[in-house]
Amino acid sequence: MKERIILWLASGLGLGLAPVAPGTFGTLLGVGIYYLIGSISVWIYLLVLAGIFVLAVWLSNQAEQILLTRDPQLVTIDEVVGYLITMLSFPVQGKWIFLGFLFFRIFDIAKIYPASYFDRMGKRGLAVVMDDVVAGIYANLSLQVIRLIIS
Repeated sequence: MKERIILWLASGLGLGLAPVAPGTFGTLLGVGIYYLIGSISVWIYLLVLAGIFVLAVWLSNQAEQILLTRDPQLVTIDEVVGYLITMLSFPVQGKWIFLGFLFFRIFDIAKIYPASYFDRMGKRGLAVVMDDVVAGIYANLSLQVIRLIIS
């Protein structure tokens, strides 16, 4: 029972079980969480993000041990962390939510260094989450540039 709960949480409440593009579906949980917490104080947002990061590392590590494979495709809690980093400091508005989703998915798939390093690293849960952290940072910086251009 414990293993089923771990895998359910690690899979983004089951979204990572999608037969195609599980990472994209897993990111949708990040969108939902952002919609709920995106308007809170940035300091509380960072505390929530830090908590989800620690949980994601632990869940990813546990899922790898349960499934006996490195970075299982069903693990999408890391996408939640990456998307929440993407959206740091942005208002909860449809255009930013959509652009954040788009940019995060592009950078998550592209695995631009150092994301590619973490993707190949193989150090259990931390590596699984860190490539999405890097993608989230790249996506956030891209959104910041767009915000500067249009303001």
